[in-house]
Amino acid sequence: MAQQLGLLAAVAVSLAVHVALHCPIQPLAPPPARPPAAAAARFPPNNLLQNLEKLGEGMLSAPEDVYVDDAGGEVFTATRDGWVRRMRANGSWERWGLVGDTGLLGVAPSADGAMLVCDADKGLLKVDENGRVTLLASTVEGSTIRFADAAIEASDGTVYFSDASTRFSFDNWFLDFFENRFTGRLLKYDPRTGEASVVLDGLGFANGVALPPDEACVVVCESMRFRCSRVWLKGEKAGEAEIFVDNLPGNPDNIRLGSDGHFWIALPQVRSPWLDLISRWTLTRRVIASFPALVERTKATLKGAVVAQVSLNGEIVRVLGDSEGKVINMVTSVTVQRRSLPRQPCDQLHREIIPG
Repeated sequence: MAQQLGLLAAVAVSLAVHVALHCPIQPLAPPPARPPAAAAARFPPNNLLQNLEKLGEGMLSAPEDVYVDDAGGEVFTATRDGWVRRMRANGSWERWGLVGDTGLLGVAPSADGAMLVCDADKGLLKVDENGRVTLLASTVEGSTIRFADAAIEASDGTVYFSDASTRFSFDNWFLDFFENRFTGRLLKYDPRTGEASVVLDGLGFANGVALPPDEACVVVCESMRFRCSRVWLKGEKAGEAEIFVDNLPGNPDNIRLGSDGHFWIALPQVRSPWLDLISRWTLTRRVIASFPALVERTKATLKGAVVAQVSLNGEIVRVLGDSEGKVINMVTSVTVQRRSLPRQPCDQLHREIIPG
């Protein structure tokens, strides 16, 4: 018995030393308990996303975001091999603009015909069809933009974009969830001055960014908090921030305004009760974060994909999912457009046939 207790004590000491030396996070306190997603009662799990079609299978390397040009029926996405790629109206894929980095995330059109691209490592870029890459912003108010994630251009040329975390880079995004410090930021780039500024900070992993038709506010997804916030840009409440939609059934990634007049939010995985549980305790998070293999195992427990249709008032209209992760186990971006795309059988890029 004494020998067994001694062995347990040695293991405990070894674990404590390992965590003390190798833990990359500094969680201040356990996060508040998260209530069950309110949408779950109104919108039970479904498998409507299993009706999707794949586009360009085997041609793309982990696309994160997607933009559809309604006028021409072309699809744009940025991939991990450093290219912005375009799918023509006839269904053929081509290399559109070379950026050359592996952390390309959000894409959005610019009024001059170029594409805005968020490079997680470099910052906010503008890329044109001739391959010219312009760095618009890599710092903001004296600090480095550590994790540029998503962007949208307003009608006056102002670009609103997100900096997911000031603590962790793209390769270690999961650690930001475990640390739970809320260091994400919504930023603004002014093309007239060439300067970036902070619109809103203290965000829980700032992700997708979108504007409503009247551009009265800007909406930003907070992946860590299962919600989206908005900042008013016009009217009596200009400059004020508030919650736009809360308690989503998954972590919101990208958000886009669809041609149907609603916001569409991609929720990469169904909310995990297991992850909610282990996130309650600071010690549990510190131990897991200290072992890369445990981090990967924890990430692997996330499965299922969800898409949420949300009104301009922040009301969830409907939820579409693949609760089993059978056909699609992660969705990072969704857009709705009325033009029919060609029927052609992407790694992680799909067309969803949405029931009316």
